Amino acid sequence: MSLSSAGGPASHVLIIPSYNTGPKVYETVSAARAAWPEVWVVVDGSTDGTAEGLARLADGDPGLHLLVLPANAGKGSAVLHGLLAAQAAGATHALTMDSDGQHPADLIGSFMAASQAHPDAMILGQPVFDASAPLLRVRGRRISNGWTNLETLGAGINDSLYGFRVYPIAPLIAVMRGQHWMRRFDFDTEAVVRLAWRGVAPINLPAPVKYLSAAEGGVSHFNYVRDNVLLTWMHTRLMIEFALRLPLLAWRRLRGAPPFQYRGRGI
Repeated sequence: MSLSSAGGPASHVLIIPSYNTGPKVYETVSAARAAWPEVWVVVDGSTDGTAEGLARLADGDPGLHLLVLPANAGKGSAVLHGLLAAQAAGATHALTMDSDGQHPADLIGSFMAASQAHPDAMILGQPVFDASAPLLRVRGRRISNGWTNLETLGAGINDSLYGFRVYPIAPLIAVMRGQHWMRRFDFDTEAVVRLAWRGVAPINLPAPVKYLSAAEGGVSHFNYVRDNVLLTWMHTRLMIEFALRLPLLAWRRLRGAPPFQYRGRGI
C-alpha cells in the first residue's frame, strides 16, 4: 500500500462536502486533518466566504486539497467531484464526512481501519443519538430505513441516512455515472441501496451524531417538506427498480451471496 507524504495510506482519503456552514467548517477540517493525512474539501457553491478561508488553509497544508464548485449543485454532486479527483490521485476508498460538526472526527481512524481490513465492503456509521437530536427527524428516518431494508431484501444496512461512512470509490462512481439522480439530499440513501444491489456488503459501526444549536455554530439546510418529497420520489424510483431486480436479488439471497450476508471477520 502506498503512503502519503504524511505517512498514512494514500489509498484511503477523506471527503468533506461543504455548503454555507460558516466558521464551523474550519473546526471540522482541522479535526479531520488531525485525524487523517489526506483530506479533500469540496465547496459546493458556498457564498459565506469559507472558500477563501479554506484556500488559505490549503495553501500551507499539502494534505488538504480544495475543490470549489461555482454554484450549489447538491451534496451528491459535490461528493462525486471529490471522488473523481481523489481517484485520479490514486485513491481507492473515501470516507465522507459532513462539514457542520455533526460527525465524530475521533472515529475517522477506526472507520478507515475497518475499510482497510475489508476493502470490498462499505463501512456505514450507525448513528447514536443524544438529547440534541430532533425527535421528528429520529422517528422520520425509521421510515426511510424501513424502505431501504425492503429495497435490499434485508442486506443489513442499519441506517441509510447517516453520511459518516467509507465507500469503495470505483463502484460508487460507476453507480452514479449510471443514472442522473442521487445528486442532492437523496445521495446517502440511494448510494447504499445501489451499492448493495451491486454486491457491496455493509459493515455497520456505531457512531455518535451531534445536532448543534445555532449558539454552538450549528447550521442545517434540511427542509422537511422539500427533502422529504425528494426522499419519497427516490424510494418510489428505487421500488420500481427493485421490482424489476427482484428475481435476481431473490436468487442471490437464496445462494447466500452478497449483499445479503457478509462472510468476513467481525469488526
